Amino acid sequence: MRHAIDPKIDCVFKALLGAEENRNLLIHFLNAFLAQELGTPIVWVDILNPYNAKEFISDKLSIVDVKAQDRLGQLYQVEIQLSNHANLPARIIYNWADIYSQQLKSGQDYCELKPTYSIWLLAENLLTDDKDYVHHYKIRDERGNTFTPHGGIWLLELAKFTAGRVESEDQRWLQFFKVGEQLNDAALPEWMMSEEMKQAMNTLTAFSEKDREYFQYQARQEYLRVQRTIERDREERRLAMEQTNLALEQSNLVLEQTNLALEQTHLKLEHAEQELEQTGQKLEQTGQKLEHTEQELEQTAQALLQAKLAEEQAKRREQSALAELEQLKALLANKAP
Repeated sequence: MRHAIDPKIDCVFKALLGAEENRNLLIHFLNAFLAQELGTPIVWVDILNPYNAKEFISDKLSIVDVKAQDRLGQLYQVEIQLSNHANLPARIIYNWADIYSQQLKSGQDYCELKPTYSIWLLAENLLTDDKDYVHHYKIRDERGNTFTPHGGIWLLELAKFTAGRVESEDQRWLQFFKVGEQLNDAALPEWMMSEEMKQAMNTLTAFSEKDREYFQYQARQEYLRVQRTIERDREERRLAMEQTNLALEQSNLVLEQTNLALEQTHLKLEHAEQELEQTGQKLEQTGQKLEHTEQELEQTAQALLQAKLAEEQAKRREQSALAELEQLKALLANKAP
């Protein structure tokens, strides 16, 4: 190969699984991951949005998926996602629900709805706390009972996938998308020797060898780099804004707590002032009582003094009377014969 080609770049990805000439690759890919769920292998699909190289000449196309429908009417979506962002889970659910809901046309009943299966290849880990690289989601209750069998969502985290030896068709596809850019068409590893993998490799070779296809690949690769840079910058700014808002919320909380503490302190001060005022009033009343008591004591002392003076005067009068009586007795004694 003249140039290394990454099968995860959207134009290559859609050429691999969305081109009419690679319909068998899409069927093989779907059976590799959905065989256990479907029970009966898929034998034919109509590609609802087939790959068209002219779509990718403009850099305006940024979201690429492959949609297909089998002979039973069941719907399939396959999408590649190179970078994660905060709203990716919501986007995944919305896309599945959008495809599922668009089945019904005017006049059709709910019984005509068919299962919808959505498979997402993720270049970056989305579920960082889970070591498994394949995740299957359906609508279930808390006991694990399925609410409806109408399809589901599969997440394939390529960064977590590490196979020392490829032993199944799903592992073959995961390995291809993970290390496809490093493959040499002149010396393919053993796991690439199936007819499907050789056909997939031919698609990579076409992008490598043909000038127009390689120019298209380079343009898309550069566009996606710029998009990832913009998304990461937006995500960093979003996280910075969240941290700023969190810091503001914490500051507001501290301010509210401080204001509450100040209000409580103010209430305590008001209560203390009221107690001081009441204490002052009590002290004033006590002072008035003491003053009144002092006046009463002074009046009592004056009364006692007057009583004592009166008593002394009475004693002096008594003594004077006794003296006069003695004098009279003496006179009478002198006049006696």
